[in-house]
Amino acid sequence: MVPDKRWSPQSATLWPCPIFFGDVFVLAKEIKRGAIVTYQDGPCLIESISVQSPSARGASTLYKFRGRNLISKQKIDFTLKGTESVEPADFSRHPAQFIYGDPTNLHFLDLSTFEQHDFSVKDLAEEVQYLTESLEGIQILIFEEQAVGIQLPLAVELAVTHCDPATRGNSATGRTKPATLETGLVVQVPEYLEQGVRIKVDTRTGEFLSRASG
Repeated sequence: MVPDKRWSPQSATLWPCPIFFGDVFVLAKEIKRGAIVTYQDGPCLIESISVQSPSARGASTLYKFRGRNLISKQKIDFTLKGTESVEPADFSRHPAQFIYGDPTNLHFLDLSTFEQHDFSVKDLAEEVQYLTESLEGIQILIFEEQAVGIQLPLAVELAVTHCDPATRGNSATGRTKPATLETGLVVQVPEYLEQGVRIKVDTRTGEFLSRASG
């Protein structure tokens, strides 16, 4: 017998335990940043996760998610118990190449179908901070035969175009300074880094990872 779906006040598709029939459901505690799940009848890209440990004996660990509806572009916050399950969104990823951008749109080539997909700069306001024409590892997200967004690689290499002069002798102090990168993104970098170097940046957090090799 197939159990009835249980709906939360926010209209998420929730299940009290992992269930497998037809489609595969995933436990809330197994959801990773960058996953896409069905929420409020649409595909929701998970952008951040925080875990709240139970304060009372017998209480459940809570997982607080912040996501973005890939259709409406609205931010969404919801909370699930670790043993509740959600339905993965029915979508596909296609490898893509960033072709060029103009003041209003960003243009990509689907390397699977060779179709061009255009997104407004406003819709990709966060992703545009990491985009360069040489960037590899971009994926276009296809939902119901419609391109609804892109997914970046976990890390990108960008050049430092402006920062304060390097401070000698501070390579081991852990002190940082703001640096402007080639896309306009500002990140905190070690004080010893100089203008013109290339660095690796985490596209999920916008944080400095390391100096780029070579």
